[in-house]
Amino acid sequence: MKIVADDKIPFLKGVLEPFFEMVYLPGGKIGPADVRDADALITRTRTRCDRALLAGSKVGFIATATIGFDHIDTAALRELGIDWTNAPGCNAASVAQYLACVLADFRIPLAGKTLGVVGVGNVGSRVVRVGEAFGMRVLQCDPPRAEREGGSRFRPLDELVAEADFLTFHVPLERGGGHPTFHLADAALLAAMKPGAVLINTSRGEVVDGSALKAALQAGSIGGAVLDVWEHEPEIDLELLELVRLGTPHIAGYSTDGKANGTAMSVQAVGRHFGVIEYTGWTPYSLPVPEQPLIRLDAALPESEQLSAACRASYDIRFDDAQLRADPAGFERQRGNYRIRREPPAYRIEGGAPVVRTALAKLGFQLA
Repeated sequence: MKIVADDKIPFLKGVLEPFFEMVYLPGGKIGPADVRDADALITRTRTRCDRALLAGSKVGFIATATIGFDHIDTAALRELGIDWTNAPGCNAASVAQYLACVLADFRIPLAGKTLGVVGVGNVGSRVVRVGEAFGMRVLQCDPPRAEREGGSRFRPLDELVAEADFLTFHVPLERGGGHPTFHLADAALLAAMKPGAVLINTSRGEVVDGSALKAALQAGSIGGAVLDVWEHEPEIDLELLELVRLGTPHIAGYSTDGKANGTAMSVQAVGRHFGVIEYTGWTPYSLPVPEQPLIRLDAALPESEQLSAACRASYDIRFDDAQLRADPAGFERQRGNYRIRREPPAYRIEGGAPVVRTALAKLGFQLA
């Protein structure tokens, strides 16, 4: 059987070859001719899996090594009789690491500040724990879950917008249905934000109205913005890039650990679908060890500086921001050739104030 796979999916090459003919291609360039005689696809978000790509092909199964699946036309696949799976939660810890580093980068006391989390699924739930680890007041908004679960855990969006010092989005891109998220952060939402508040988006670029955000930042009506995802990727708005506090090329979920999880879930799904039991429990054998796995903290420094130092040592978000600003046309290349980034459990913390060590342990760091 033949499988066409995105050539940027890590840890995949050489794994399935004993049982499948593998063809690796750039995800954004996979076309109908490439999949016509393929039995399955393993993709990322850059391959639009729809009728135009798949009609008349042999494809019976698609695995996307990503949480999001708005690049998959699920209705078309259902009509074509093609099964599919995604990798829910695979990079949730990676996005949480990104959010922790964003918050720590402000180098201010975070205890008592309000974090508004919009979308509390696999990723959002992890982000809630980040805010709690930092001693923040955390407000949660998730209308679909509120409808299913009831109770007082979830708050209306307008309350988060009015009260949050940091407002972060972790929702799927939905253009219709009962809870559309396309341009959820529009001019009206931005105008209602608390003065000085910061908007963060790591979900999908179209969740935020880029033009409205640009106008709000130019007017100084909000305190700032951090964007990892952008409308019209990879052709991003260069004026908006200049205005945001931090801008990165859609890599919040790109930790080495998260990518390994996504690949493992896809390989396991292929094994289940085709009945190849050798793959149903497969995981990468080992991940690269960080160059500096021991992080030493100075307890004499302000606690906010200690938190910032630990987060920066595990993931230097400023490096990714600088790369994108220096070469915005290289957006896709920076994603495809992203560096090794390990998550907090790969690091040990030595020293630091007790309250900082407690917070870092809650983030997953090991204590020496």
